[in-house]
Amino acid sequence: MLLRVLLGSAFFICTLAAAVPNAIPNMTEPPKAGKVELFPEDALEPGMQAVAWTVFQGSKPEPVPVEIVGIWENAWGPKQNIIIGKMGGKATRTNVAGGMSGSPVYIDGKLVGAISLRLSVFSPDAICGITPIRLMLEVSDFDKTRPADSLVPGTVARADASLSLPPGMLQRVMAAGVANGFAATPMMTPIATPISMSGFSDDSVKEFAPVFQQLGLNVSQGGAAGSLSSTKPAKDWASALQPGEPVAAVLVSGDMTMTGGGTVTYNDGKRILAFGHPMFNSGPVEMPLAKDEIITTLASSYQPTKMGNATEVVGALKQDRHSAIAGELGETAPMIPVTMHVSSFNPDNSVHSTRDFHFSVFIDHKWTPYLMMATLFNSISQLNDFSEEATFRLRGELQVAGQRKIELRTMQAPTEAPVPTPMLLAGWWGDKFNRLFVNSAKLPKLDAVDVSVDLLPERLTAQIESAWISDNTVTPGAEVPVKVFLHPYRGDRIERTINVKIPAGLARGDHEILFSDADTLSRFQNIAQTLNRIEDIPQTVAMLNDERSNNRLYVSLIESQPTVYSDEKVLPSLPASILNVMQTGRAVNHQFVSAPESAHEQLSVPFDTVVTGSYSLKIHVN
Repeated sequence: MLLRVLLGSAFFICTLAAAVPNAIPNMTEPPKAGKVELFPEDALEPGMQAVAWTVFQGSKPEPVPVEIVGIWENAWGPKQNIIIGKMGGKATRTNVAGGMSGSPVYIDGKLVGAISLRLSVFSPDAICGITPIRLMLEVSDFDKTRPADSLVPGTVARADASLSLPPGMLQRVMAAGVANGFAATPMMTPIATPISMSGFSDDSVKEFAPVFQQLGLNVSQGGAAGSLSSTKPAKDWASALQPGEPVAAVLVSGDMTMTGGGTVTYNDGKRILAFGHPMFNSGPVEMPLAKDEIITTLASSYQPTKMGNATEVVGALKQDRHSAIAGELGETAPMIPVTMHVSSFNPDNSVHSTRDFHFSVFIDHKWTPYLMMATLFNSISQLNDFSEEATFRLRGELQVAGQRKIELRTMQAPTEAPVPTPMLLAGWWGDKFNRLFVNSAKLPKLDAVDVSVDLLPERLTAQIESAWISDNTVTPGAEVPVKVFLHPYRGDRIERTINVKIPAGLARGDHEILFSDADTLSRFQNIAQTLNRIEDIPQTVAMLNDERSNNRLYVSLIESQPTVYSDEKVLPSLPASILNVMQTGRAVNHQFVSAPESAHEQLSVPFDTVVTGSYSLKIHVN
């Protein structure tokens, strides 16, 4: 009787072990870099026992049993199958977590592929999708063009990234233990890449996380070791990023860091494959790759994820494609070095405190402007001296290889718009990089960015109110004193005397002197620049250097002859006959803007305040 009970118990235990994959088949040590035998995809059968390697805490991979549920044929396109599996062990508690992307799966020591998909949110079971290693090895076979559906700020994640399981596969998944009660067919979706933001304030994460979330990425505040401040590979790069170990792709490094985490699938000693799905689907890319150390794996049926600290750079990401990301150990990815000086001033204009930040930014047409915007906002929004009435004064220098230095100046005061002043300034800063990177046919090489931001403890704005001249009748070639009055946000009216030189060749008759802010004088030129795509870096550099600053008052003479604005070119005082020829013969792919009057800028006067508005003063030339 006792023997029968023991046999029955043994039978029950064996049956349970088959139903829930907790046994680790054939592998007791973590996989190592080097040549590995591949498991033939056509030999896979439902019920096979496999083992995945991933890190739950620290940096050492742990084995996780996986039961093969079936093959989902042509899931991502012709001959692009997905293997469906059920994870056991610790994964039954954590679920298929963000950061597990790329965890290698083996059968009998042979590499099957990488864990890359999970059931959509609110799944209590660790059902995963596995990208076959065959598809991942194809990642470097593609050309050097950028995929049309790459994920960049301003886009959304593809609607077809999540796929409904077909009826036959659904039955197998349900039989593997998925809880009943799904209102609709379960969806398989790529495991969200966790984006870790270290050194970023709560406000910064709140403001910029939605862009990543819109792209299907999870954002959290994380950490990074000081050694990540260097973009050069660490000395032990050759032994880094073993299969199953965590890896971080670096977008920003230094005093503040931003990284995307996943797991290494394959390492042949030099080249690595990871993720089993794209990060941004950027195609050919240059981005630093770093070691990652997992703090903990947060369990959830909604959005389980790993929390990690990026440590040392050990290589460079080279390809970001549909089925994997690929990188090379020991390689260096170029980044843009940024130095940022942030100072706060006392009411008497003395410096109260100064902070310097040093960091590097990933180079990309769309991501670089966004990252420059986020880092500037983060640097100035967490100052202890910040107040709602504060004004920011910015001076920036951009060193573009082979070009003259770009010098940028602006001030940003609070407005009535429901947008924080630091965000308005960050948006202005990001726009300059957007114009430099997006408008160019090729990526400009930025050798260095140096920017200083001063926080002034009051709202500094002044509106041009009026102007006065003792005698409106003037003589060509003469200098006439004009008094200009500005009304500040608070305080006494500002009075400034300006000597305006009347051009010697100015025609007799009535004219106007325009006292204006930068926006008024540049309005038509700005419109012209937005109409045409500039594909020449020197031209874009010239346009940025010629921009007028909003803390200066501009004095211009107005003539009643039309001006044509085309890109950075200004053609003033055009005869009507020439303008008619230009309008009738304009190229379809090139547009210009015409204004009925011509403004000849005579001089500009600096102010330590944001100047707004305009005033026109009539004069008569003898």
